[in-house]
Amino acid sequence: MGTFHVVPDMQPAKATNLQLDLTSDLQKWRAFLAIAELGSLTRAALFLDSNQSLLSRHLNALERECNARLFNRTGRGVALSDVGQRIFPHVKALLADAEQLELEIRGEAREPMGRVTIGSLPSITNPIVGRLFKQLRARHPGIQLKILEGSSGQVEEWLADERVDIAILYRYGNSLPQQEQALATVDSYLIGAAGDRLTAAAEVPFSALHELPFILPGAPNGLRTALDGIARQERITLAPAMEADSLPLMRSTVAEARLYTVLPIHAVWAEVQEGRLQAAKIVSPGVQRIVSMALARTKGPARAVSTVAAEIVDIVNDNARSGMWRPIEPA
Repeated sequence: MGTFHVVPDMQPAKATNLQLDLTSDLQKWRAFLAIAELGSLTRAALFLDSNQSLLSRHLNALERECNARLFNRTGRGVALSDVGQRIFPHVKALLADAEQLELEIRGEAREPMGRVTIGSLPSITNPIVGRLFKQLRARHPGIQLKILEGSSGQVEEWLADERVDIAILYRYGNSLPQQEQALATVDSYLIGAAGDRLTAAAEVPFSALHELPFILPGAPNGLRTALDGIARQERITLAPAMEADSLPLMRSTVAEARLYTVLPIHAVWAEVQEGRLQAAKIVSPGVQRIVSMALARTKGPARAVSTVAAEIVDIVNDNARSGMWRPIEPA
């Protein structure tokens, strides 16, 4: 018998069938993203330097093409519909990739460029962001910063929703969630008014916090949870005279009303240096927290995000050398 060779069918290669008018579609999706983040066609038009009627036409065209309502109209503006919420992170990632592609095509991707959004707690923002802006302006002028401040819960929500590229948080305990980087260890201090005898000492035992008139964050709050847990173990009573989540309010109330609060030293660094407040490190036991940095799963302009993250690490390490917080001990 002869030998037979099976010859595969030589099918012609097929092109990817994407039906997109890229320029037109990206403009419409930029409008969608701005409206979603700002909650208003009017504010989105101002942000995009456009006009409301054009954005309205873009939105109507998108809803026709998607065959679904993307926003629900409310008395105060617009809010994403269920469909809009599902596609929002994909649209944000698409536009970030498109921006990076544009930079590559224009030959500008050698230098990191683009907007990087950071979500942070107010007490962490002050010792980092001012210096971060100066360093980026000098070294990487193509990077723009957007800063969102909020509670721990808000920052975590922004990270989960990918509204921020970088989140800086406090974590309590010895372990961090996966994919987070420990930046520094922060001790907690009892903060008092100028001339207060208790906080005039360098250290104060945790037991001395018994029934002091405090201004503390309301629950749920990581610091409040840690303090209440240790107080139960030590069998003492923490007695907040006032609850507040505002850092400036806590500082001013301690100074003026002579209440006490518990904060990391960097949150009152300037006030202590100027003699307006006093701080005594809490010991026996101490109350530590970790400054942690997390990156969103779908980042903005990747090189810019990585550059900003590296600058943050350098600033934190430099602040640790100044005594503002403690560097992470090697494992």
